[in-house]
Amino acid sequence: MDQVLTIVEIRSRFPARWVLLEDPQVDENMQVISGKVIAHSKDRDEVDRAALERRPKHSAFLYTGSMPEDAVIVL
Repeated sequence: MDQVLTIVEIRSRFPARWVLLEDPQVDENMQVISGKVIAHSKDRDEVDRAALERRPKHSAFLYTGSMPEDAVIVL
């Protein structure tokens, strides 16, 4: 897919999936606002493998679903 999509389009087209973006555009808070989808899957490992194979220079990973209430996010 060579088309740049907005975050709204990405969430709509790839619900509850891990998404790898190439050349993501971010806002002043470093939140992704658009990018080119180069891989997507329900399985994060598949997207990780795609990143290792393609080795994009600038990339971002997104999860388009909602996190479980008992999930813990470590930054």
